[in-house]
Amino acid sequence: MIRRSQVHQDSRFASDQITPTQSLENLYERHLTAIYRFIYSKVGNREEAEDLTSQVFTKALRSLDSARDAESIQGWLFQVARTTIADHWREFYRLRTDSLEVLIEAGWEARAADEDVPSASSADRAQRILYQLPARYREVLTYRFLMNYSIRETAEKLGLTEANVKVLQYRALQKAAEIGIRSSQTSTDG
Repeated sequence: MIRRSQVHQDSRFASDQITPTQSLENLYERHLTAIYRFIYSKVGNREEAEDLTSQVFTKALRSLDSARDAESIQGWLFQVARTTIADHWREFYRLRTDSLEVLIEAGWEARAADEDVPSASSADRAQRILYQLPARYREVLTYRFLMNYSIRETAEKLGLTEANVKVLQYRALQKAAEIGIRSSQTSTDG
């Protein structure tokens, strides 16, 4: 875990006025654990979370507005943390892309394009499952996945609320999974 610097709190050295350094130390001590835990929950790696937490406080140091109140500062720190996490993942995936390019240059060959195309039997199975669904479920899945409509567009087409479309989609997928499992068990039993 990130080590907190020891703050000397001897009353002999306390003054009535808080210096910018003291306020930064207080800010760091007050928000370190919450920011670290938030970042750790997003990256899942202790070392990366520590590095990103230090980046958040470094950015905060550069652009701290002393006129902010405590709630505003906390919200602002979490926004800085979210931005830092987004930058981290953006960089992480950019590196992965660069790595793939290196592999391709080294002679790695991807699967043939026709391997990604579902077979006729898969398409037939999907159609059979779709037609076994109740009409409302079939409509929702058709709009959402075959026609690539958004939830909002599907709701408009069906005259439903977006929440209702989400519920119907969830139930339709559950029912389709049940039908798919039953049909695969039937084909292996017989």
